[in-house]
Amino acid sequence: MTRDHFEIAGETVAPGTTKIVQIPVSVLSDHTPMSLSVQVLHGKRPGPVIFVSAAIHGDEIIGVEMIRRLIRTPQMRSIAGTLICVPVVNTYGFITHSRYLPDRRDLNRSFPGAPTGSLAARLADIFMTEIVARCEAGIDLHSAAVNRTNLPQIRVDTKVPKALELAQEFAAPVIVHSSLRDGSLREAAQKRDIPVIVYESGEALRFDETALRMGVKGILRVLGKLGMIRSDKRIKATLRSELGNKSSWARASMGGVLRMHRDCGEHVEEGTLIATLSDPLGTTEVEISAPCDGLIIGRTVLPIVNEGDAVVHIAEIIKRRNEEPMVQLGEALSNDPLFDEDEII
Repeated sequence: MTRDHFEIAGETVAPGTTKIVQIPVSVLSDHTPMSLSVQVLHGKRPGPVIFVSAAIHGDEIIGVEMIRRLIRTPQMRSIAGTLICVPVVNTYGFITHSRYLPDRRDLNRSFPGAPTGSLAARLADIFMTEIVARCEAGIDLHSAAVNRTNLPQIRVDTKVPKALELAQEFAAPVIVHSSLRDGSLREAAQKRDIPVIVYESGEALRFDETALRMGVKGILRVLGKLGMIRSDKRIKATLRSELGNKSSWARASMGGVLRMHRDCGEHVEEGTLIATLSDPLGTTEVEISAPCDGLIIGRTVLPIVNEGDAVVHIAEIIKRRNEEPMVQLGEALSNDPLFDEDEII
């Protein structure tokens, strides 16, 4: 049976084709038009409608490259259902290398938005109306905030069974429980019974090859779980995710120069020395210890900190693997058969 055309923003996409659609958003103060660039892959075979989005925070660019690579994977040539790819949601922040919109609002605290509200509210409303409302689930790609880095991880409300199932299939090194936050895309989508998982990895304004490859393969595994692509050994998970029920930050007790002794992916026990702070001359030193047992899932990348700055992010693990630390994963992903040089240039 022939599938219907897919309709979005007044455009139609024929079965078995791919189309780039520009959804008008607004104009800048000099009347330069701004739009939401969307690539729709509409398969010949029936299946779910799923979205993959990135750069809701404009400086978190790693997901943009993940989506570029995802579209080029061989599995996309015979997709079932419909995949909506939105590599840059916050175009304003992407252009200016900023997390925020021009009005200094955080787009991921502005959902579901309103058609007559602030710039952030209007963009959130367009994304909800044109993208989320057409879908059955979504994957939102993020990185750490500026001057921090994250271990590849999935953030999800583990109390939502559909979302947890997708998170487990993604098979990132760790799944961290994250309650639905007011104004977030996850919360607004879940109110419509559309589960969304968030993949966090790497640094703002930077690419990390290990995190990129993990992200693309994780997305492919989710699409395979949903019956949209044929799973094969190239995307088969090689590890099971650890599960964290909550997380906390170790913070600097004074300003100074920071020396790190532990890195993302390492397990630590409460009281473990994770960093040392000193004044620039080294006359005063303060040790920073782990506030709990857990897995380091994020840290600052700046060696200069002020009092109260977040230094190391630790997830308290309730389900752990008996494997080597995550810092070994870069070696495990070398010579990855899913990617050749043509795919990553």
